[in-house]
Amino acid sequence: MALSVGVLGYRFMGKAHANALARLPMFFPDAPEVSRDVLVGRDEEALAEAADRLGFERTETDWEAAIEAVDVFYNLGPNHVHAEPSIAALEADVPTFCEKPLAPTLDEAERMAAAAESTDVPAGCAFNYRFVPAIQYAKGLIEAGEIGEIRHVRGRYLQDWLVDPEAEWSWRNDSELAGSGALGDLGSHTIDLARFLVGDTAGEIERLSGHLETFVEERPTGDGETRPVTVDDAYTAQARFENGAVGSFEATRFATGHKNDHTVEIHGSEGSLKFSLERLNELEVLTGDDRGYQTVLVTDESDPYVDHWWPPGHVVGWEHTFVHENYEFLSAVAEGGEFSPSFADGLAAQRVMDTIERSDARGEWVALREGSS
Repeated sequence: MALSVGVLGYRFMGKAHANALARLPMFFPDAPEVSRDVLVGRDEEALAEAADRLGFERTETDWEAAIEAVDVFYNLGPNHVHAEPSIAALEADVPTFCEKPLAPTLDEAERMAAAAESTDVPAGCAFNYRFVPAIQYAKGLIEAGEIGEIRHVRGRYLQDWLVDPEAEWSWRNDSELAGSGALGDLGSHTIDLARFLVGDTAGEIERLSGHLETFVEERPTGDGETRPVTVDDAYTAQARFENGAVGSFEATRFATGHKNDHTVEIHGSEGSLKFSLERLNELEVLTGDDRGYQTVLVTDESDPYVDHWWPPGHVVGWEHTFVHENYEFLSAVAEGGEFSPSFADGLAAQRVMDTIERSDARGEWVALREGSS
């Protein structure tokens, strides 16, 4: 019997995941059978149009009613609606998949992670870049000791969609709705990738020094008015890992000319790795006696997930990461297994972000701590 899926949210991430659900049976024949059952939102007219376009059988404006009727719940709404519906779904023992960052605040993220801990069903946090084949390949090299002991971890995420001071205000500019700006929206991806790639070898981040900056204090709303910007436009942070490795992270929405430039570098005692989202199928690798970096095209049928797609050398794209992510999550649901990144992983990233914010407020290095802020 097919797993009935309910999805809250139908814009950017709603489209990405609906596309992934539609592609699963075509390319992953061993994936669980899924029905796109119900699409949840507030605007009935827009909701009906989206449901028709994205292939959902029906619509619902009450997320509580949707949760009661489905086997799996996807929370793809804005950050401020992550906590309550996700917790309710988990309390009803409905497997739950939530967009990142897990919540606007650490307190809410802790409540969500506690709800996940109290149930046996999978609870996944949507860090889709873990499922890039080149990232999976990089993790294998690191865990095999190919680059030695981890010394440096560098990550940056650069976009430019807010460079224009006349760009319209949105919920992403409001701390009550988003929690943070570039830090949560972009930095959470970098922080999670750092943990995923080197957490087993370098350990967790121990302490951080962070800086957040807002360049444009208010933005037009489209009706002749303006609203204040209460989140960061950019952040930078320095970090120390448990093994003594150093890290540097940054993200901005003000990097003119950069549309979606997410770059991660890992430097070890025996070699280095470089990855750029703008060259998603490639990994720059330097190991052993190499005199320079080698560009590895991660599209061979032996590479993670690629055997499901095209012949070797035929690249995969950004949207395929969502297919891989959905395959792993729904397989965990069907088999009663565990899924990673979990809500615990989402909470771990949230703790790092909270520490960066506290460091900025205090103007000093701050130790990562367990518990709420």
